[in-house]
Amino acid sequence: MAAGADNGFIRRSTLRQQIADALRDELLAGRLPSGHPFTVKEIAEQYGVSATPVREALLDLCAQGLLDVEQHRGFKVHAFSADDFRAMVEARTLIIEGIFRGGAEQALRQVPPEVLVSVRRRADEAERAARAGDLDVLIGYDLRFWRELSSIVGNPYITDFLDRVRIQTWMFAVPLLRCEDDLKGHLWHHHGELADALVRYDLPAAQRLIAEYNEHSLALVGKPR
Repeated sequence: MAAGADNGFIRRSTLRQQIADALRDELLAGRLPSGHPFTVKEIAEQYGVSATPVREALLDLCAQGLLDVEQHRGFKVHAFSADDFRAMVEARTLIIEGIFRGGAEQALRQVPPEVLVSVRRRADEAERAARAGDLDVLIGYDLRFWRELSSIVGNPYITDFLDRVRIQTWMFAVPLLRCEDDLKGHLWHHHGELADALVRYDLPAAQRLIAEYNEHSLALVGKPR
């Protein structure tokens, strides 16, 4: 392949990722509501780019379960139901329990100290945002916290799958949380306690915090039927 063609592919791939990231941020912020329709042309004009990277970015978001393809019409934001949310919380719990199950303590003891320091930093940032009721800031740091936390097992498939499920749960939760007049006191803010439990290799305490987190999450839609 010629160097020029290779560079063109890299630029297109980068642009594709940038568009996907920007749209995902819009989805997580709740600025694109469930069922919202749009076309490749609309997004291309919005970002001032050609249709090809936009179409690729939108298909990437479809593969992540965030968008739906409307035959001959374009795309629309996927609508998650309360039952979907309950199932996603269950799925993320199973993933996290798998991380903490047998051998987790040994894996934690092998993690370089700077990694745990970084996890703790993300925890502090997420906790501050949660206590302040700053939902937009919380989502960014919360996702980073869980990405770094899940990476300790060294399995990128686990990290990617957990990240995907967490993005989907936030997409469902954000519109409900936006209905609150003041989010101070309404957002889970025990990231620091969880990080401390892991640093102490206290897996029972970590699992208890995860259970409390799930109860807090499910309160948005009531207990499972």
